Order: sequence, then structure tokens, then C-alpha cells
Amino acid sequence: MNVLVAESPSSDTLPADTRIACRIEYDGKDFNGWQVQPHPGTVTVQGALESALGEVADTTVRVHCAGRTDSGVHAHAQIVHFDMPASRSCRAWMLGGNSTLPRSVRIHWAIAVNKTFHARFSALSRSYRYVIENTAVHSALLRHHVTWCSRPLDARLMHAAAQALLGERDFSAFRASSCQAATPMRNVQSVSVERRGDLVVIDISANAFLHHMVRNIAGSLIAVGDGRRPLGWVDELMTGRDRTLAAETAPASGLYLADIQYPAQFGLPTTPYGPPIIASKHN
Repeated sequence: MNVLVAESPSSDTLPADTRIACRIEYDGKDFNGWQVQPHPGTVTVQGALESALGEVADTTVRVHCAGRTDSGVHAHAQIVHFDMPASRSCRAWMLGGNSTLPRSVRIHWAIAVNKTFHARFSALSRSYRYVIENTAVHSALLRHHVTWCSRPLDARLMHAAAQALLGERDFSAFRASSCQAATPMRNVQSVSVERRGDLVVIDISANAFLHHMVRNIAGSLIAVGDGRRPLGWVDELMTGRDRTLAAETAPASGLYLADIQYPAQFGLPTTPYGPPIIASKHN
């Protein structure tokens, strides 16, 4: 993906009810997932963002996201939209929101978009990145931002096994029991596994994902990579469609919502593929 640095947000005041789209980045370790919860005192990304934007608007703001993330999962490029309840500029939404948000959440850009844009339903695809630290000793600096595996991993073997996931398939084998999706069918457009020094990086793009789908896939690929399971095991799991036969769910700490693709007609800024803890490279 080409890197395009977004221009400074416009300081022109926009009329109320203008639809605004934003790119949000957050460190998931501080939150109980994206979605606002009914339990008082539960800290969520959506709650923090709506509170900050509400300070800018001096009234309630409701945001809609491209994809809900679980507790501990990070986002490099979460996309949200909201309809302005008060007349403000894009600059006010971005700078004002960031001045109130906790430091673990940032608004990287805010732009006015057509009312036909919807952060979730307009998305063409979503990309996740799973980062594994493959070292004998867990890094003190990365402990909240990668998954640690001390057993040697064969990234090439993991990559070969992962190719069984491609295409429109039934992903029941990697679906959480709590998943509320109407169907287990998903279309995985690309998947890769590669080693970058001490890190093993899994990149996967699909039209949509089931609950815990990426973490469940990562857990099974790790089992292939460390030799506990053979190369063809992931293919067998896909055919069997039995979640109980797959590996354990991999930890949330290594998972990042890395990118959302939208039709060019909406004119959203291009985001460098992330997270920035490793070199940006998109397959």
C-alpha cells in the first residue's frame, strides 16, 4: 500500500448533521473491548471516544465502527463515523477529541464524508495482523503488544498451512461458541505468515471475520509451526468444521486491526500498514 500522509484537518466550520469519518488507533490492553457495555464502570474504547467527542460537541455523540474488537485487542486503523450533533470543524473533532481522550487512544484524521458512507457496511474488506515474539525470554518492552512463544516456530510451514484458509469457506472450526453471526461463511482474500527477526507475523484479509476467528486461526498455526501438528492439519480442521478439535485461542495481546478497505469514491486517506512496532509491509 502506498503511504499517503493526510493533510491537516480543515478548520472550516461544517453544518450540524454532517457525517464525519475518523481513523482511530488504540492500545487494547487498557480496555474491555470496543463496544460500550451495560455494566457501570466498564472501560471501553467506544465509551472513551464518545465521551471525548461529546466534550467537543457539548452534547451526546454516537459513533459506529468498522469492526468491534475484543478486550485486549489493539487497532492500528479502526474506522468510525458519526453524524455531527453540532456545528464544528474537522480540526475541532480531531484536536479537541485527542485533548480529552486517554493517551492510549488517538484520532489520526477526521474528514467529512457523503451520507451514504457507513464505517461497517461500506467496508470492502478488513485486515488483521497477529504478531508473535518467538524468543527464549519474553521482551519486557513488548509484553502487552505481542504474543510470546518460546518454542521455535517454522514460519514457512505456518504459511503453507495457512493457504488452506483461502477463498469463501465455512469457518466453523475457528468460530467462538459465543459468536452471533448468522453464518460461518467468510471469504479470506489473502493470508501470509513470515518471520521478521524474532517476530513471526500473520497477516489475513477477509470480507468479514467471525468472533475470535483470527485468534483461533493463530493458535492452530502456532501448533503447526512448533511441530505439535502436521502441515495438513489446518485443512483437516476446515473440512471437519469442529471448533473443539482446533488449538486453543491465541492471546489477544498479539492481535491488531490493521486496515479497512473502502471504495475509492469515499476519498478516505490512505493509512500506512501497521502497527509501527514492526516494519510496514503489506502482502
